Amino acid sequence: MDLVQVVLGECSPADADTVFNVLRDHFPSDRGVDAPRQTGEPWPEVWTGGFLADHSPASVPGVLLAGSVTADLQGGPVAVSRLHAALASAFVVTAAGTASGDQEVEVQLRLTGADRGAPPGDD
Repeated sequence: MDLVQVVLGECSPADADTVFNVLRDHFPSDRGVDAPRQTGEPWPEVWTGGFLADHSPASVPGVLLAGSVTADLQGGPVAVSRLHAALASAFVVTAAGTASGDQEVEVQLRLTGADRGAPPGDD
């Protein structure tokens, strides 16, 4: 199974959009091009997307974030590993936990801006 569900939270909408843009640049997604935005609701917000990780992407250039992002990845072990590798090449990644089932794994990561690279939008 190559589909990985990604849930982003504990971050600004702009940082969530940055992470999704990095993933969308390398993997087909069910997410549209609309950027995550604040809803004004009092509870913590999360953003979700599905990504088809059917290949290993080339190295991703470092990307800066304004803050940190919690990313939960759930899917087949190989597909989750591919997404994790793409995120690790774009951001500084700290593993916060993992859970394994018969056919799926769930990994929680903490992403912070790369120590190299440029802010999103600077080409």
